[in-house]
Amino acid sequence: MASTLLSLIGNTPLVELPHLSPKKGIRIYAKLEGQNPSGSVKDRIVLAMVEEAERQGDLNPGSTIVEASSGNTAIALALVGKQRGYSIKVVIPQEVVPSVVDILELYGAEVIWCEPELGMKGAIDHARVLARENGCYYLGQFNDRTNLEAHYITTGPEIANALPEVDVFVAGIGTGGTIMGVGRRLQETNPHVRIIGVEPRLGERLQGLRSLAEGYIPPLLDLHRLHGRFLVDSATAIGAAREVINKEGIFAGVSSGATLPVALRVAERMDRGNIVVMFSDGGWKYLPARPWDAAL
Repeated sequence: MASTLLSLIGNTPLVELPHLSPKKGIRIYAKLEGQNPSGSVKDRIVLAMVEEAERQGDLNPGSTIVEASSGNTAIALALVGKQRGYSIKVVIPQEVVPSVVDILELYGAEVIWCEPELGMKGAIDHARVLARENGCYYLGQFNDRTNLEAHYITTGPEIANALPEVDVFVAGIGTGGTIMGVGRRLQETNPHVRIIGVEPRLGERLQGLRSLAEGYIPPLLDLHRLHGRFLVDSATAIGAAREVINKEGIFAGVSSGATLPVALRVAERMDRGNIVVMFSDGGWKYLPARPWDAAL
């Protein structure tokens, strides 16, 4: 029995996708981060950053936390804030799916809108100003190395312990924390593991991911440590999310649908080996928007 809800964060399943592998010698595994309490990988980093801020004395009972997010970090923060007794304000670009806002409002978080043309950098700048002017604590997922270290300490070892022989790791490029933290940990077990990043094509919107061509390079991201970057469009990501439901019964989010086709493309160039792909969230929160209908 879990002592608290927050103790359920992490230790998510790593499951094989046998019906999707294109070759007999290739095994593809998905890290199901949708199994975290708020439904995404962001539970890990939010809890780690909040706990670090508490240790440093930057957060006290009754504090207000401000963050910029396209959805999943905001939801994770709303959950952690509710558990820890903090008020939450989130700055969100206006193109996010409506159900994300519904969830945030149910949690009692205050949503501040940011014009979509300002991009994530605009949302970050707005959140920083809001925190400074109102005496709030700015979480800063895009800059705080606790984000990266949380994945190095938790997600990476979970994968390495479950599957010691990882040849390729595929993950979306959002804040850079997941791909850098997990990648560094896996390379300590196998220096030859290849780290592959996934980003949307310029102008495309995929939940939790941003095109680096928009001009904002997350400070946590070291492009020199990547062995490859692939661009994915929305139609491909949505189609892949639907395919993994049909073939494996896994209800993954659209960002997971973005990483899967990249894993398959990498697999086509291999004779044998193990590929781990991050499924950063589940699909439940996107049901009202019905994105999978676009793949029919």
